[in-house]
Amino acid sequence: MTTNAQEFARARGAMPGGVNSPVRAFGSVHETPRFFVSASGPYVTDVEGREYVDLVGSWGPAILGHAHPAVVKAVQDAAAHGLGFGASTPGETELAELIAARVSRPSSVVEPVETHPVERVRLVSTGTEATMTAIRLARGATGRDLIVKFAGHYHGHSDGLLAEAGSGVATLAMPGSAGVPAAIAAQTLVIAYNDLDAVREVFAARGDDIAAVIVEAAPANMGIVPPAHGFNAALAEIAHAHGALLILDEVLTGFRVGPAGWYGIDPVLFSPDLITFGKVVGGGLPLAAIGGSAALMELLAPLGPVYQAGTLSGNPLAVAAGRTTLDHLDAAAYARIDGAATTIADAAASALSEAGVTHVVQRSGSLFSIQFAAEAPTDYDTVKAQEAFRYPPFFRAMLAQGVSLPPSVFEAWFVSAAHDDTAVSRIVEALPAAARAAAEATPD
Repeated sequence: MTTNAQEFARARGAMPGGVNSPVRAFGSVHETPRFFVSASGPYVTDVEGREYVDLVGSWGPAILGHAHPAVVKAVQDAAAHGLGFGASTPGETELAELIAARVSRPSSVVEPVETHPVERVRLVSTGTEATMTAIRLARGATGRDLIVKFAGHYHGHSDGLLAEAGSGVATLAMPGSAGVPAAIAAQTLVIAYNDLDAVREVFAARGDDIAAVIVEAAPANMGIVPPAHGFNAALAEIAHAHGALLILDEVLTGFRVGPAGWYGIDPVLFSPDLITFGKVVGGGLPLAAIGGSAALMELLAPLGPVYQAGTLSGNPLAVAAGRTTLDHLDAAAYARIDGAATTIADAAASALSEAGVTHVVQRSGSLFSIQFAAEAPTDYDTVKAQEAFRYPPFFRAMLAQGVSLPPSVFEAWFVSAAHDDTAVSRIVEALPAAARAAAEATPD
């Protein structure tokens, strides 16, 4: 039998850092990464044969639980007919129709008009590809170059979105990664999240040059930092007043926090122009999507001048996994997910309080995370000011007790519909020891 340490050593000899995505290296938690070989329901099993209750869920897609029988059968049935054709399939249309139908808000006394912001859908393979395409489309539609994004928001690793904030709200950004040309980063304006004054100021200074604002619908890549009440609606209003678009990034929140994603539960109705989806929409296989109005989306080739293509876009196996996952995400499934998330989040808060650890637990729907701070962070600067050194020992203590958490304090915890009472109890029972480890932690 091999070990995780042996597998990691072997991997480092074949792949940069031994991983194909940086967070998998467990660097920020100072632990040997686990190499998993199987998963079922709320559990994953590593190469040493050890089982863990999983709160990563493949970073979101495993919302029904790992290896859900219906999803596995749908993929097997699709594979039996061919792994891909390089041509259109009926399944692509069915998934696009399903996405468009779900992203709506029914009419009510408060909102008298039923809203359907997605009329057309383009399927791609990754969230990075979805946001990259949305930005190209926004630039093509407006004839403008600049993009506004928020510090701490992650929209994939395309060059223009790996930008760091400049010295002021109207200062063009600098590259946030080696290999990103300064001229590309300079097309992005990075400002503080939840700060509408900063948004107004940047539009006052550069409004005629701004193609779009891109925002995580409810940020989950710096831990959970919910939008202030009405923030997304105000973004849409400001952008539209200046002839710019609003791109709503729901790669993480789409179809996870509710049947229509964050758009369906935001307390204030707003009008995004483009919405990007990933994670859940692919059911665990590589698939993502961009949606918007027919007029805007049909600027994409082959109808319009904005080019986008992908050999693997709409892969029939991924489409089958996505359709089946969405079909099984009914009210009962969301109720189970929300209930389990509440139990775990409340138990984490209670254990940390009992251990005397300063913390807050922030939530956006069923997504939640622990922030080691006295007050709830509202932007990236306040997130970074927390006592992040407490998370690695907390993480390691949970792992030692058979609970797999996200290996970074800046990530959300993902609960699935398969997290039953037994799985939740194992998590709850592990929390007190982890909280004590966090309490005993000291800065490096």
